[in-house]
Amino acid sequence: MTPGGDTYSATADLQETLESVLQILQQHLADELVAAWLHGSAFSSGLQPDSDVDILAVTEQPMSAAVRAEIIEALMRHSGYPGDGSGLRPLEVMVFRCSDLVELQYPARSELVYGEWLRETFEAGEVPEAESDPELTLVLAQARRQSLPLLGPELSELLPPISEAEVWRATGDLLPGLLAGFEGDERNVLLTLARMWRTLEVGDFVPKDVAARWAQVRVAAEHGELLEYARQAYLGAIQDSWKERTQKALSTACLLADRVEGVLSRERGK
Repeated sequence: MTPGGDTYSATADLQETLESVLQILQQHLADELVAAWLHGSAFSSGLQPDSDVDILAVTEQPMSAAVRAEIIEALMRHSGYPGDGSGLRPLEVMVFRCSDLVELQYPARSELVYGEWLRETFEAGEVPEAESDPELTLVLAQARRQSLPLLGPELSELLPPISEAEVWRATGDLLPGLLAGFEGDERNVLLTLARMWRTLEVGDFVPKDVAARWAQVRVAAEHGELLEYARQAYLGAIQDSWKERTQKALSTACLLADRVEGVLSRERGK
């Protein structure tokens, strides 16, 4: 019973988290809740120390601001930022309208995105509106390949295939913003860039540590060492500190971004 296998067994803590999130969604969406799925590392490869618990859900009708606010408030009580001492896993919950999946447009559109990186916004009383974002396209493309139904059918029964062209387009659209947000998020940016590169070259979606290992042997040693440092921190083997590594890490990030852009440019020229 391994993550991503034909049979899947969640740990007791994860099972409790999944039941809590599903209960929140059912309470506030009631009969409008069509389906929900577990995806990401919790299903595909196993949770790492700072990993989010990633959940997708589908509702029949648009969500009101009041319902969004109620769901956010409830999720905040069951989610914690890594290292905040709460003992809670960070949640990433995305809710889509059924018609927006069945008739998928680019970029994909969500009714609600909950994540710990938005906690300050939520605590300030701000309620996000429905939004379209290339990141959602990549999330859906990956989840369609690997996800576990918590309620309702397989995701592939509602979501049409997402083309390679749309995955590539989303990657290109996200690249500038990823680099712009490098400072303070060094580990995540490096690993995300490695995974982007791997996805474009190989055509699959793999965990960040696997992508980092793949990228390490394809770059110079000094860049490979930083990728290994980020990978070890992701796996919880070390406590990372980037203060003394910022410039070297930025150089590695720029190199990886160049590799991603190189693949995109190569394909545009075909």
